[in-house]
Parts: sequence; C-alpha cells; structure tokens
Amino acid sequence: MEKFFITAAILMGQFYWAQFTDINIVKEVKVKNKGVVVSAHPLASEAGAKILRMGGNAYDAVTATQYALAVVYPQAGNIGGGGFLVGVKNNGEKFTLDYRETAPKKASRDMYLDKKGKANTDLSQNGRLAVGIPGSIAGFFATLKYCKLPMDKIIQPAIDLAEQGFAITEQEADMLNNNREYFRKHNTSSIVFVKDQPWKAGDILVQKELAETLKLIQKYGAKGFYEGKTAELLVAEMKRGNGIITMEDLKNYKVAERKALEFDYKGNHVVSMPLPSSGGVLLAQMLRMASFENLEKYQQNSTKAVQIMAEAERRAFADRAEYMGDPDFIQDKTSYLISDEYLKNRWKSFSFNKATPSAEVGKIIPQPKESTQTTHISVLDKEGNAASVTTTLNGYYGSKVVVSGAGFFLNNEMDDFSIKPGVPNMFGAVGGEANSIQPNKRMLSSMTPTILLKNGKPYMVVGTPGGTTIPTSVYQSIVNVVDFKLNANISVNAPKFHHQWLPETIKVENNFPENTISELESKNYVIEKVKQIGKTEMIVMDDNGNVHAVADGRGDDSVAME
Repeated sequence: MEKFFITAAILMGQFYWAQFTDINIVKEVKVKNKGVVVSAHPLASEAGAKILRMGGNAYDAVTATQYALAVVYPQAGNIGGGGFLVGVKNNGEKFTLDYRETAPKKASRDMYLDKKGKANTDLSQNGRLAVGIPGSIAGFFATLKYCKLPMDKIIQPAIDLAEQGFAITEQEADMLNNNREYFRKHNTSSIVFVKDQPWKAGDILVQKELAETLKLIQKYGAKGFYEGKTAELLVAEMKRGNGIITMEDLKNYKVAERKALEFDYKGNHVVSMPLPSSGGVLLAQMLRMASFENLEKYQQNSTKAVQIMAEAERRAFADRAEYMGDPDFIQDKTSYLISDEYLKNRWKSFSFNKATPSAEVGKIIPQPKESTQTTHISVLDKEGNAASVTTTLNGYYGSKVVVSGAGFFLNNEMDDFSIKPGVPNMFGAVGGEANSIQPNKRMLSSMTPTILLKNGKPYMVVGTPGGTTIPTSVYQSIVNVVDFKLNANISVNAPKFHHQWLPETIKVENNFPENTISELESKNYVIEKVKQIGKTEMIVMDDNGNVHAVADGRGDDSVAME
C-alpha cells in the first residue's frame, strides 16, 4: 500500500504540517471484501478510502475524492467546473447525475463573434467570458441522498489538505511553472499558484482561501457556494473582466437527474451517461457496430481488430457532430442512433480492403473536441455499490482565472460549445448547430463514466480523461476485457489508438505495434503517433468476488483501499 508520511515545512514564516507521499504510488490491488478507490492522485484516492473506513459507501467515497482532487489536482479536479456521475446501487438501482456547467443567462449564440462575424477563440478559451456556471458542488449535494455520512465529514479530508498543505511532485511543479504567465495575465490579485521563485518537487502547496471556501460549504451546504460570500466573490471576479455570470445564474443552477443509457453487450449490461454527454451514445454505437464482425476472433491491436474498431469510431463520431447536444434544447435521437436497424445500415460501407473515406460517412462538420485535462474516479465498495465519475475544468487550469478570496480555478467550458459553425475551437475541431450557444444550455461532452453489470451485479467500473479520446479509450478498455479476455492491468496499460472521423487520422501511442501501423498504412489509413491517450481507471470483479483495481500507468494515478 501507499505509505503516507507527515513532514514539517516552513512557509512564509509560519509552520505547517503537510501530508506527503512516498514515490511508491499504488498502481494495482487485488482484494476481496474491501472497497477500492481509483483516481488521478494518491492523496485523493486515500481521502476516498478514508471515508470508506469511516463507514461510508461508494458515493460518500467518490464525493470525498472529488473534493480532494479540487485541492491536490487543481489542473482538472475542481469545485469551479462540472461533471457526470453514473451509479449502480447494490439493490440494482441505477442513476446518473448531470452536473455539467451551463451557459449563463446573458450568453448568446454569437457572443464570441466580432462585428464582422469573425470568431474570437481567445475569448472562449481564456479569462472570465470563457466560464460556464459551475455544477460540481450542486452535483456533490445531489449525490448526498445516496450517501451514508453527512457532508461535513465527507468534505473534511479536502479541508485538511487545503489548510495543512501537501508536497507537489516534479510534474506538478513543472505545470505550475509553465502556466505562470497565464496565471499572471488572467488574475488581477496575487494567487497561491504563483510565487517569486519557480516551483520544485517537494514544495508545499497551502491553499488557505480554498480551505475557507470549503468550510463555508461544510457549514452552509450548497448555499455556501451558490449564495453568500463565495457567490459574491465569484461574481466580483466576473466584473474584473468581461465575465457574465450573475448571482441569479448561480442561485438557479440545477443538477439534472437523467435516465441512464443502458444496453447489452455480450452477456454484460452496460450502464453509461446519456446526452449531453455523447460518451454513452458513442460507446453503444461503437460496441454494437464492432460486434457485427465478431471482434473476439482477432487479437488485441492486430490490424483487423484496429480496423474494425477505428471504422466504428469513425461512424460514431460523424453522428456526434451531426446529431448530438443538450437534450433539453434539441431532438434527442439516441434510441434511433443506437438501434440495430440504423447501425447495420451504417456498417454496410465497411471493408477490410481499405479505409472508408470520412466524407462517405457524414457531412464535413467535425465535432467539438474538448480538452484532455479531465479526471476520472472509479469506486466499488464492499457492499457492491459502484460509482463512476468524470469531471473537468476543460483546459489545464480551466480559464486560468482564480476567484480572488475564494481560491479555486474557474472552468473554460464555454469553448466546448460550437462558438460558430465551421470555426475550430481550442483543439482544432469545429461543431454544428446542435451544440450552438444558448442561455442555460449545457455544452456537449465526451465524458463516459461507465459501469458494466454481470448477472445484475457490478462487473466493471471504468472511465478516463482525454477529451474526444474518452469514449474510444473506454470502448477499447471494455473490448480488451470482454472480447480479448485480458486482465484489468493489461487492458488499461496496453497501447491505445483513437479515431474521431475528422481529422482523417488514427492516433496511436508511441509504443503501438509497428507491424499493425504498416499494414494499416497500406490500406490508406493515416497514422499519427502521440505520447499518450487518456488515463483509464478500472475496477473489475470476477465471479468469485475478487476485486482487481488498476490505476493507469500513464500518470501519478493511484489505488487506495479501505
């Protein structure tokens, strides 16, 4: 298990006690009759496990982990962003919570266009106008009805981490240093993330203002964020620039409790997120199209397996651009898009002989591509309750704006809308009318928190960050276990690939099999090598009740258990 230490640090003339981690991050555990938490940071996973040891269930633990990530993983963990939760209780009850950010009341379709109709993407990506109404805190309190412990106990580990501080890693120090000028540009007052000397590994990050914000939430509940002092500080931050979020926007934010997207796949019942997250729809489409070719006949990452899966990805992402958005604002065509009749017709153009040109499977309107700077948590408790949660600020550190006096970063999720049909967002992709900006609308997402059931009980809890690579990574992780019969560790850490219709390129990780790349290129596929794709957190339970939990080796992700 991860070793946790207490170390003393002298900062700014004061003496703080800080929690500190050894370098031995726990990547894998195999246990029975114990709950497990897998997240992007060892201290956050430990916070969730601590709550399990206090008698909490999976929903207590996943909430505590999210609070802790807002402290120790500020580049993506958040209280100033939003996310999605998929839950399956041990009595079979399934639920989802949509606490995605929404567009402010003053938002408009052309708010990022100049007088000549030209899109100003800097405004949708950086600074106060890029901020959507945060949903995370409302989501945590919506989760509370499924919890066993009161919120004042669930939030306490995060308060301790913020108030007492923690030692940052070399990677975290580099990220803070690399974003130093952005922080200075977009903040009018000093913030704890910027100091006179460059950050280095082992430095203690103390966040007193964030601790006080968390204490207000602890004392006053959700009103401690959406009303009162914190709300006033957030609105004041808006007024320091061109932000448009008001007190009314904050007070009126609502979590959407949606019916889970459910479908069967080879003896497993899949429970995932519906729109406005496209992830569940894409997952259903991709798995069902791939099943037409008996994928289990092939080896993982073989040419034919990759070709089948990539062509399923191509067709699903073309549909994403054309049909998907906030279901409260568009006609929801999910049932049609995942039907066998539709998908069999979609698959007719597939051939092993060569790549299908993207122009043949959809209009040339590529989907928005949100940031890879998301974070995922998978939890399974010893009673059999499962929680799969993905949250985000969008880009690294979101809008780069910290709420002065409150200590937390605000998202830049407005860039996940199509700010103008045909105009690329910060990640080079563009979108269509289904995802255009409207007041109170939720921007389209690719987050894919997912739970698989076998014989009515949780079999797999899985998810990942990675923008548009999220649904393809979850898809590949499921196929690796179900079709290729690989264990959780290999399934998570094997080389991944990604295709999203446009650009007409298959991205592969650097260690992807060279013979597969060569054979794909001979069939007219364009291959692009990338450093990494996603960071998958997976829990698998076998028929004997043995739990195998794996944290992705691509980052500092870690497993903790009660």
